[in-house]
Amino acid sequence: MYNAKLWQTSGHWAHYAENMFSFDVEKETFALKPMNCPGHCIMFDNRPRSWRELPLRLADFGVLHRNELSGALTGLTRVRRFQQDDAHIFCTPQHIEQEMVACLEFLDCVYTTFGFTFQLKLSTRPEKYLGDLATWDQAEKALEDSLNKFGRPWQLNPGDGAFYGPKIDITIQDALRRSHQCATIQLDFQLPERFNLNYVSESGEKKRPVIIHRAILGSVERMVAILSESYAGKWPLWLSPRQVCVVPVGPSLDQYATTVNEKLFVNGFMSEVDTDPGDTLNKKVRNAQLAQFNYILVVGEREKNSNTVNVRTRDNKVHGEMTVDALIDHLNKQVKEKTLSDDSQLLG
Repeated sequence: MYNAKLWQTSGHWAHYAENMFSFDVEKETFALKPMNCPGHCIMFDNRPRSWRELPLRLADFGVLHRNELSGALTGLTRVRRFQQDDAHIFCTPQHIEQEMVACLEFLDCVYTTFGFTFQLKLSTRPEKYLGDLATWDQAEKALEDSLNKFGRPWQLNPGDGAFYGPKIDITIQDALRRSHQCATIQLDFQLPERFNLNYVSESGEKKRPVIIHRAILGSVERMVAILSESYAGKWPLWLSPRQVCVVPVGPSLDQYATTVNEKLFVNGFMSEVDTDPGDTLNKKVRNAQLAQFNYILVVGEREKNSNTVNVRTRDNKVHGEMTVDALIDHLNKQVKEKTLSDDSQLLG
């Protein structure tokens, strides 16, 4: 949230803000943010900038607001209040290609980790645009070169760029092969003009920076919705809110089950223990599977005496007996490697 009076002090952007913000300074001391771009421009313009500082990368997970029509609101996929992994890279025209490649590599890392595949499109100059043709041609060539250097297949999407610059559109496919557009990487030559942004070049001249708008997740809320549906409740261990459930075979093993649970929790895992005396062992295991715990640890007298647990997955794959320490090592390895499946062999 930004103070309304702070926004007003920036005369060069007051006309730009007029149509984006609605607030009464006499009644309200804070303004709602519909985007992070103006704030980052003001941060860039806070003091004189040198070419040595570029590229300057600013990122913001701040809360944003969009006045969506009530009929357009849909669960977490379209909301009025949301957070975006918004970043703006202020750079020179010579930096565009290398920065775009870095953005694409970052995107590839994130989406591959989530298990998504994606398609790339280069959206070029629309019929109505701002700026001169030479600048647009240079920008489109830089994006084309960066896509070729990235090495993944891409398609041309003529005339679908933003009015202020060309962009790379990214469409992801979830586990059900449905398409979603979350990430965006856009070039912007107009916002630096609107905010009168400058940097001092190596020759001592004042020059305009280029802005790269970059979001990988897009709306965090929308990405959570997509992931929830894509995984259908079967979250990979490193993302799961229910990682481990410890199940004693009877009340006499409750204390040992609680000790195992505490050890897992202290080691950073979302662990619970089911000591409900009203349920049978089979009922407890079934409840844990329906709750989509990645691992169910059954403990009996044998496990108590040997300081072990009997491991099975939510899909009822039984891995067998192993020590608590060995299990913790395996879980840590899964979290570190961001594995998507719980079916990796636990027992060597």
